[in-house]
Amino acid sequence: MDWKIMENKTENNKEKKKWDKKSVIKEVRDYVFLIILAFVLAFLMNKFVYANAEVPTGSMIPVVQPNDRLIVNRLAYLFEEPKRGDIVMFAFPDDEKDNYLKRIIGLPGEKVEIKNGLVYINDSEKPLDEPYINDPPNGNYGPYNVPEGCYFMLGDNRDESKDARFWDNTYVKKEKIVGKAWLKYYPNITVLHSAEYSENN
Repeated sequence: MDWKIMENKTENNKEKKKWDKKSVIKEVRDYVFLIILAFVLAFLMNKFVYANAEVPTGSMIPVVQPNDRLIVNRLAYLFEEPKRGDIVMFAFPDDEKDNYLKRIIGLPGEKVEIKNGLVYINDSEKPLDEPYINDPPNGNYGPYNVPEGCYFMLGDNRDESKDARFWDNTYVKKEKIVGKAWLKYYPNITVLHSAEYSENN
């Protein structure tokens, strides 16, 4: 009888080891599936919902500094139009394999002129109030007549920005806007807001 009991224990141990092995395999398979799913979801999110961007230049100082990393909302303009003051990422008109980050200044159908570094919209007597600019810019540019469906982009660090004033293809088509800059997450976390302008602007 004792021998039979030992035999049963041995068989039970074998069954337990077998189930333990199956359990480990199932657990590993579940982890692999979750990892693959996470990669697929991250890819789809990055492709259709948001984009990561690293800013290499100082053209948007002081709001965005060189080497800042941003999250760009690809869906921002799904149900609304881009607005003046939005910071956006877009395909560079002169070489669309590159993406640029600038601020929308001129809207479709508007006339934009820069006099002594100040921006005037549609021959307004008052220049655009731009509190995000640290150093007063210089120079006279334009006038620019923004075509329908297009936008006129400038950098905040106006004297150090390669923007629409200097491009061969001056305007950015709406469909070339990747998205609106939403969040700066490195080196610190900051929500990026659109500029607010007075009623005259």
